[in-house]
Amino acid sequence: MLKRKEFILGAAVGLTFAAAATAGGVITWPGAEAAPAAKVGQLVPSAGAGALAFAPPQGAPLSFADIFQQVAPAVVQIDVKTRVQRPRGGVFQIPGFGAVPIPGAPGGSGEEGEDNSTTALGAGSGFLISADGFIVTNNHVVENAEEISVKFSDGRELKGKLIGRDEGTDLAVIKVEGSAFPFVSFEESAEPRVGDWVIAVGNPFGLGGTATAGIVSAKSRDIDPVGYNEYLQIDAAINRGNSGGPTFDIYGRVIGVNTAIFSPSGGSVGIGFAIPASTAKAVTDKLMRGESVERGYLGVQIQTLSKDAAAALGLSEDTKGAYVAEVTAGAPGERGGMQIGDVVVSVNGEAVDSSTELTRRVARAKPGDTLRLEVLRDGKRQTLNIRAGTRPSEAELNGGQDSGAQQPGEDGAAASQSIEGITVTPITAALRQRYSIPEDMQGVVVTAVAPRSEAGKMRMPVGTVIQRANNRVVRSEADLKAAVDAARAAGRPGVFLLVRTPAGNSSVVLPFAKSE
Repeated sequence: MLKRKEFILGAAVGLTFAAAATAGGVITWPGAEAAPAAKVGQLVPSAGAGALAFAPPQGAPLSFADIFQQVAPAVVQIDVKTRVQRPRGGVFQIPGFGAVPIPGAPGGSGEEGEDNSTTALGAGSGFLISADGFIVTNNHVVENAEEISVKFSDGRELKGKLIGRDEGTDLAVIKVEGSAFPFVSFEESAEPRVGDWVIAVGNPFGLGGTATAGIVSAKSRDIDPVGYNEYLQIDAAINRGNSGGPTFDIYGRVIGVNTAIFSPSGGSVGIGFAIPASTAKAVTDKLMRGESVERGYLGVQIQTLSKDAAAALGLSEDTKGAYVAEVTAGAPGERGGMQIGDVVVSVNGEAVDSSTELTRRVARAKPGDTLRLEVLRDGKRQTLNIRAGTRPSEAELNGGQDSGAQQPGEDGAAASQSIEGITVTPITAALRQRYSIPEDMQGVVVTAVAPRSEAGKMRMPVGTVIQRANNRVVRSEADLKAAVDAARAAGRPGVFLLVRTPAGNSSVVLPFAKSE
């Protein structure tokens, strides 16, 4: 799931009508060089108006009608029934997309001892990629579905079966029983360019069989820092319900799977995102074979090293890499010698510019592969050889996150000291209990923040544990004060802090107040 609220994944639901849905596909055009022979059931365009063979026009297309007519039979609408918890206020949501209760469906009243859930309807898009009924869609469309129904453009409706899904890329494969289905294919060789025409087909707001056109606006968009997709950005209108439908080029080739939009309002503003065909095909091929998608794993929490952080650590401002904020005990990273404070600058000789890049490099490794990591530790380069593990599921990774509430003040706290606008105190038993601080964690606790200080402007929360300063362990207020004084003496713009909040470890740069 995307972290920013403006990014919307999913399908409009609860509509009382259902139209035909979406798809797109690879077309083998007459006269194309080295064109492969069409498979049984694969859609091949016929002659257009005036008995002239359709060919993509030079420059702006005169119409997308012939393309849509050829691929529309392979597009489907996916309807799901899901159990959702009945919240107060009567508003129901399926994770990832909107939802409303099915009229007359059983559901709890919310009273104690009763089932506090109800059945909800959801709808998305998908497209057939084989004659025997395999269908590609988004994971968030079907992940919680108790029933899946697939509607075709010719009015048929068949029961769908979930074959496999991958949370990391938000892809899923379902199947309907039958044969000789019309299907389309992913484009594996042609790379779309920024400015190329695209057509998006889907089921926006339940309006099946909807086609919109635009261009590729950008490539390699990183909108999901915890995911593995580098998205295509398109300006063809996509909305709720387009999720899982295809984006294809003017040759009728599937170049992406529509997945998300950027929208302050919830509707299309011309910024949509599609999973590239190269990623989608590799993942869905595995899912079709009944295989799970395994990824390499180190077991570290990382952040992109910013210019401010590099400067605060005494590194050159152009230093790029991924800062290690936390190392999981017993994980491959710890066994291989990784430490909190390391900055990973390359993997197997390839430079690492960000935390996302490191995540994807590691994920592409097979469990058991040896990864050669070059790290900066105390300003010196070191090489670590680490055997990759198998990445746990997202549920397993997120299951241990602490959500303890933060409250200002602390009764019975030890004597505290104010440093750079923050009041810190050693960790006491009472503070550990109040802020759910692990027993083995050392540091100082922020018990107050001056509103007009730099920390106040950053809205540093009370209960934050400062574990390190300038990559040195902090065990007392004196340690923090010494780190601040050393950074000031070195002429750095601020002090680099490794902190812990209920969401986990993270690094921040606390700027020094400017002298008046």
